Amino acid sequence: MKTNSPVNWVNLKKWKKGEVENKTDLLAIEEPLQIKLQIGEGEDWQEKPLAVTMRTPGHDFELAIGFLLAENIIQKREDIQLIRYCKRVKEEEKGNVLIVKLDPSVRFDSTVLDRYFLINSSCGVCGKSAIDAIKVRGEVFSKDCPKVPVQVLQNLNKVLSEEQTVFKHTGGIHAAALFDAKGGLVLLREDVGRHNAFDKLVGAALEQGYELMGESLVMLSGRVSFELVQKAICAGIPIIVAIGAPSSLAVSLAEEKGITLIGFLKNEGFNIYSGEERLIY
Repeated sequence: MKTNSPVNWVNLKKWKKGEVENKTDLLAIEEPLQIKLQIGEGEDWQEKPLAVTMRTPGHDFELAIGFLLAENIIQKREDIQLIRYCKRVKEEEKGNVLIVKLDPSVRFDSTVLDRYFLINSSCGVCGKSAIDAIKVRGEVFSKDCPKVPVQVLQNLNKVLSEEQTVFKHTGGIHAAALFDAKGGLVLLREDVGRHNAFDKLVGAALEQGYELMGESLVMLSGRVSFELVQKAICAGIPIIVAIGAPSSLAVSLAEEKGITLIGFLKNEGFNIYSGEERLIY
């Protein structure tokens, strides 16, 4: 019977110091999730496939909401009339196909579906041909707020490591966490994909009515790509903190949009790539 568990036991053989023994281990589950859109009004509804992502089961509705926001298909939670799992699927596909019904007020250009094919859990949306074509249109963030003491940033690693439940058991999953400017943890989501973890986080914030994104910061357990900065822009989050490195395009976009981007966060220090004016030393 299919479950929504994010982990699964597997059998393995462990080699150590010339000896082989049978062991079991917990692994993070990775399965495909297809997102379909229903658009129209009255009795004139059309169902169109939007994307397939390889994700860790759990918080699927939040993932879909965050993804649609990041791709500018919706602007707010109220743009979605209904989300449900598709029932008319093969047995092995149950729980892996989502239908999102957009509110009739949403003006949706169905031609954008041509650019969505597969969202890989590690590389983001594929099939987009040019940076200019995929760059989000967003306002430049104000430099005035929020202000964050560096001591707050130094404590984030400890909080993240304590709250990453699935990572503790598998060591093979990413996290995205939302903190307020004082370092208080608001929300955390995990997934095998960095992009999925971010989408789940933003979707959860919209679902729960969190309205202080502009006063918050997001912490990522890995590196920062161009598309993760884009997701922060769409969500209205002005500060990105990561344990890993940013890419050159991520830094360029962060500078352009006035985002504070911090990488290689460790207890003893971090690198500031843009937006130093928001830090209090």
